Amino acid sequence: MRGTAAGQQDWERIDAVSAAMRSRTPDRLCAEAVELARQAAVEMVGPETVGAHLGVRAEADRVVTHTFECLDAAYRGWHWAVTVARAPRAKNVTLDEVVLLPGDDAVLAPQWVPWSERLRPGDMGPGDLLPTGADDLRLEPGWSGEDEPAPNSAMSEAAEEDVVLTDPHVQPAPARARIGAVAEELGLARPRVLSRLGLHLAAERWDSAFGPQTPMAQAAPANCDTCGFLIPIGGSLGQAFGVCGNEFGPADGQVVAFGYGCGGHSEAAVLPAPPTPSELILDETVVEPLTLHPDRTGGSVEPDAPAEELGHS
Repeated sequence: MRGTAAGQQDWERIDAVSAAMRSRTPDRLCAEAVELARQAAVEMVGPETVGAHLGVRAEADRVVTHTFECLDAAYRGWHWAVTVARAPRAKNVTLDEVVLLPGDDAVLAPQWVPWSERLRPGDMGPGDLLPTGADDLRLEPGWSGEDEPAPNSAMSEAAEEDVVLTDPHVQPAPARARIGAVAEELGLARPRVLSRLGLHLAAERWDSAFGPQTPMAQAAPANCDTCGFLIPIGGSLGQAFGVCGNEFGPADGQVVAFGYGCGGHSEAAVLPAPPTPSELILDETVVEPLTLHPDRTGGSVEPDAPAEELGHS
């Protein structure tokens, strides 16, 4: 029995090896069907884009793929692959498929990237919507389960169960609406707020754009933390950032770090006050004679001289 089992395994290995060798060796009839494969490619795309026969490759038993050069200028480095096959003990070769495949030096489109990874600051325009995922790590709930009302509170679920609605047309408010009403009453109407990660990412963006390491800040005479144009902001980021309110500054209306600075610092170069002119003094005690009729004998025209043509008379 052992010998029979071992012999059976040997025959199985031999059959597998022979099948593999047959699959690597193109079938003779399929390999000779070059014109059939060319005609199939020509009928599909036209004769102007099908070039010379490049080779033949065995795909499986009695399945062969012929490759032809692609002459289309838009697909440089690509080739036409025409697969043909025949049934066992059959002499007729039939067409399987015709496809266009890239080669080693083919020009391929870049790998597809989801829109959420392609989006960059400034890409949004009027009317665009930018959805945020429910599990966005930059956000966290505006309230947590730790803020549940006390069991004896009027807003607790136990108290709501004791309320009997006599009108069948009146439906109780959903839990989200009840929480939203309380949150809006307390000034916490936002369902989600920035998480610690979201705050950290925002701080990194602002610091890279208007931070102490920028060339403008390196050449500034002073930092923004001592500038009178700095508008403070609230929250934890208000300890390191503010909004520039200098209309002539390069960061007007932008969030700037306290270490940032520019030449428009309020105390960089304070202009002295312009001198005030002295008050006009009018002396009414001195009389100055003023001649109303000047002496006419001192002019350049002689009254007794003869008249001249085109001259003075």
